[in-house]
Amino acid sequence: MLAAMFKKQHPKTGARPGTLVIADDAPPPRMQMITFAGSELKQQDITDPTLLQEAKDDGSISWIDVHGFGDKALIETIGEIFELHPLLLEDVVNVPQRPKTEAYGDQLLIIVRMVRLNEDQEIVMEQVSFVLGKSYVLTFQEHYGDVFDPVRKRLKNAKGRIRQHGSDYLAYALIDTIIDAYYPILERIGDQLESMEDVVISNPTPALLSQLHQLKNRLVNLRRGIWPQREAISSLARDDYALVTDEVRIFIRDTYDHCVQTSEVTEMYREMVTGLMNTYLSSIANRTNDVMKVLTIVATIFIPLTFIAGIYGMNFEHMPELHVRWAYPAIWVTMVVVAVAMMVFFWRRGWIGPST
Repeated sequence: MLAAMFKKQHPKTGARPGTLVIADDAPPPRMQMITFAGSELKQQDITDPTLLQEAKDDGSISWIDVHGFGDKALIETIGEIFELHPLLLEDVVNVPQRPKTEAYGDQLLIIVRMVRLNEDQEIVMEQVSFVLGKSYVLTFQEHYGDVFDPVRKRLKNAKGRIRQHGSDYLAYALIDTIIDAYYPILERIGDQLESMEDVVISNPTPALLSQLHQLKNRLVNLRRGIWPQREAISSLARDDYALVTDEVRIFIRDTYDHCVQTSEVTEMYREMVTGLMNTYLSSIANRTNDVMKVLTIVATIFIPLTFIAGIYGMNFEHMPELHVRWAYPAIWVTMVVVAVAMMVFFWRRGWIGPST
């Protein structure tokens, strides 16, 4: 389940700009570097950060993928190797940040929100930060696991344009994969909403209401990531960043269209959840009204019967009907006739029986 409340890692009040705050449960960093130039490709796990110097070679394109922030010294070393601005590194580590695109000299910082299903098939959302340089792309992720396997496969198999372009196209391919990963999540939520539409009328239960609240929280969190993400992708597509070529901007505009589409679907689902919650409350109110109507009719039928029984339950000695031979069955007949007459009357008025 997505967290419903916003919690941010931030330095103490008055701390100098660029202070890094590492969470106690942050996993230790794992680094992988993929370097390619033409038909050549080298993929390696990095344990010695000095090997990252190779990524600054203009003769090739490198993708350095960092998972986990659990080693502050290592993160700072990466920052020194690539000469990252302290504020840039702070935005990378002190998560979550608002999705954005921001230039730092000859580097470009792009922050987006990634969603995926974890091993328990629960929806998780995390920040992914991109640092785009002339010959490299740095990606920083909070936890292990991502949605980038299709890009890794394309790089390995040399499929498509990815090995024929520069770092800007590689960054586009990664960001586009993140945006496309929203579709299966939204389809999953859409299937859940569709299955709830009939149940919310036929069998509204507190468990169903709880599920609706969970979906609403998920959609709120998705919206919180998607809407500013639109602005970040739009800035990347339209603003004049030297690191992004005009050819790649055309592809990024397509990614922006996907962002708009996912945001519209998210809004539509939010409205559907709100509508289902209103329908749930209406169904509960209608069921309560039906129950109260039945109880009221039953009570109304027994009012005159209770009156008759009360009259003849009084212990007066000179009540004339008490000594009549047929008084007891006559009272029973009277009570049955009154009850049947009232039921017929209620039926004709449509208060009981099938509604028309």
